[in-house]
Amino acid sequence: QVHLVESGGGLVQPGGSLRLSCTASGFTFSAYAMSWIRQAPGKGLEWVASISSEGGVIEFADFVKHRFAISRDNPKNTLYLQMDNLEPEDTAVYSCAREWGPAPTSGIGHEVLPRGQGTQVTVVS
Repeated sequence: QVHLVESGGGLVQPGGSLRLSCTASGFTFSAYAMSWIRQAPGKGLEWVASISSEGGVIEFADFVKHRFAISRDNPKNTLYLQMDNLEPEDTAVYSCAREWGPAPTSGIGHEVLPRGQGTQVTVVS
């Protein structure tokens, strides 16, 4: 059973940084691509970034604009999202999700991926 637990969210001012973590269990972490998705208040799920099973392929949504970095530590079964230069529009619940195979899919079908409960990120002056 896929089990994903996110941490690292919080309250930050515009221009600030946060590093999110996602600890995985219940499946062979190193065999699957992983993604971050988010949901802002009153809006639908939005794909943020993906990384292949071995970390060699990385994809980002256009709105990231080189502000975020995704990485993974397979021996630790952990996924990361480093977020810099945060904007109020980044306020959302951020969740990690397991893809269906080793390759990322540019967010296609992200709405139905198994995901964790999420961690709240709030960017406010």
